[in-house]
Amino acid sequence: MAIELNHTIVPSRDKKSAATFVTELLGLPEPSRFGPFEVVQTANGVSLDFMDTDQVHPQHYAFLLSESEFDEVFGRIRERNLRYWADPAHQREGEINTRDGGRGVYFDSPDGHYLEILTRPYGSGG
Repeated sequence: MAIELNHTIVPSRDKKSAATFVTELLGLPEPSRFGPFEVVQTANGVSLDFMDTDQVHPQHYAFLLSESEFDEVFGRIRERNLRYWADPAHQREGEINTRDGGRGVYFDSPDGHYLEILTRPYGSGG
């Protein structure tokens, strides 16, 4: 059997608004409800299952996009005046990285999770 990541739980203070933030920004279908979760489905079958909690410990979530999808999502980041960085340490604000011949940016969710969009997987060359 080939092992694949199926889903991960994303702790949030308001699961509905957190899930909606991600779907609107990334251009994904609206979240669906499953039990206590607001579920965001990605194209490769992995879901982000948003759950309400009082304590959010920031996690990192990276999304691999095509070049045209990057342009669309980055446009929405800029339209919302979200701060973004070229690096995970938040040292190069307002810049895009070009690792492996692609493009990438980091930005924060309203709950403080570290979100990243990139067009090439790290280590893929370029």
